[in-house]
Amino acid sequence: MPAIPHDPDPPTPVSLPNLLARSAARFANRPAVDFFGRKLTYAGLGRQVERAALGLQKLGVRRGTRVGLCLPNTPYFIIAYFAVLKAGGIVVNFNPLYVEREIAQQIRDSGTTIMVTLDVKKVYSKIAAMLEVTDLERIVVCSMRASLPFAKGVLFALFKSAELAEIPKDARHVRFSDLVAARATFEPVDLDPTSDVAVLQYTGGTTGVPKGAMLTHANLSMNVAQIACHVPILTPGRERALLILPLFHVFGMTAGMNFCISIGAEIILLPTFDVHQVLSVVTKKRPTLLPGVPSLFAALTARVGDGKYDLSSINYCISGGAPLPLDVRLRFESLSGCKLVEGYGLTEASPVVSANPLDAEYKNTSVGFPLIGTSVEIRSLDDPKKILPLGEKGEICLRGPQIMAGYWRNAKETESVFVDGALRTGDVGYVDEGGYLYLVDRIKDLILCGGFNVYPRVIEEALHQHPAVAEAAVIGVPDAYRGQVPKAFVTLRPGAEATPEALLRFLRDYVSRMEMPKSVEIRQSLPKTAIGKISRKELAAAPQGGAQAH
Repeated sequence: MPAIPHDPDPPTPVSLPNLLARSAARFANRPAVDFFGRKLTYAGLGRQVERAALGLQKLGVRRGTRVGLCLPNTPYFIIAYFAVLKAGGIVVNFNPLYVEREIAQQIRDSGTTIMVTLDVKKVYSKIAAMLEVTDLERIVVCSMRASLPFAKGVLFALFKSAELAEIPKDARHVRFSDLVAARATFEPVDLDPTSDVAVLQYTGGTTGVPKGAMLTHANLSMNVAQIACHVPILTPGRERALLILPLFHVFGMTAGMNFCISIGAEIILLPTFDVHQVLSVVTKKRPTLLPGVPSLFAALTARVGDGKYDLSSINYCISGGAPLPLDVRLRFESLSGCKLVEGYGLTEASPVVSANPLDAEYKNTSVGFPLIGTSVEIRSLDDPKKILPLGEKGEICLRGPQIMAGYWRNAKETESVFVDGALRTGDVGYVDEGGYLYLVDRIKDLILCGGFNVYPRVIEEALHQHPAVAEAAVIGVPDAYRGQVPKAFVTLRPGAEATPEALLRFLRDYVSRMEMPKSVEIRQSLPKTAIGKISRKELAAAPQGGAQAH
């Protein structure tokens, strides 16, 4: 297995505020954040974080206080995130798209007492309702208009005023502008990176029941250091990253925000994904880094071919969150000239576990080498105590400095997710003779078809070989004879044509009879999660139709 480049001195755990402090000192006058043209330097970001941390201390935030962030990608997220940690608190990330029931459940489980959110009605109204039904005590409200450059702020005020909420003037509400206006001496908090929890990142894990993964400062800072060792081509203080991945998701938080802060990169933030806007920003602002999910790269390649846009500034892209189809990777690399590598991770691992190398053979369908300091064990699906030899498929289990401390206030689930001290990922995979890791599928997504294990990813990869297929997803549906059978869902490339019957005929040369889908359903779009990953859960809950296999 080729050596992964790394620093001569092994990385050591640090607190996350120290990551920012180092870059603020080293790259003081370099831009840290660009939000629709409004920029903040690293020195300015450091000052804003310290003022916000002081304001949070005055609100009662102490070591271990849980503070929720329910924010889209805006400068407020970055400032609030590091301010909470600097004050000694624990960040609890909330998806702004959650419904009230989900928000209430997470507030109660985490013990969140303060929430930072926007003054946009559709977000604020859900958080305001929590003051009456949970133990939430205060809401810090950020002004959307104030985050924008002057001209855009005026336009927003003129045309989007109906989308803004009326904020009560009472003790339970604090304006962000007032939070950072406090003038007093900040009281430094002596954080222990190894033992102090930095983030409660909620995940369904392998059971589907939301649980708070306790990610320590050491877990997150070491994962950042591991990524840096894996990508030695980057120049600190010279990179620009376009972040469309939501920062409240662990992928965007670590491989996007925290990693960029650690190397002094300029973070170009976009709060939503619009393919034309993204291509315009890439062409105009010339980012060098673009982390994303397969659906992002597929959408970009489908629109960039007319010569109007220029992707040549991008030097490095990492794809995660879902399998990266080979044709998407090859087309994106051809259009951009950069290397698009597939990685693998999960919330409980902070999240990055492995990534394909930049200086060694890229093996198609592999998720690359484990990051430095990460140990991968393949254990038997029937007997988790048994470690399997190279080449055999089993459950991927992990050890490393990025592995979580456990689930928040859930000793039973914590115990069940570790075996002999190794994290059970719930993913099926194998390691080849060269040390490359291959992800076969999620254990919970396995289709038990007539006593055989059928892996949806195998069928999805086969469908992606058809020139008309843009996206593909496969789930198991009930069958009276075989118990379960595969069903496929696809979207087609713009201008392409195909019928369900034609796709079924095509698959006969790529998959076994047991793996053949019972039916194929062609849709205009497939449901996505917050980071753009196709949601098999939503597909399984929808009414079923489509052409039948013969």
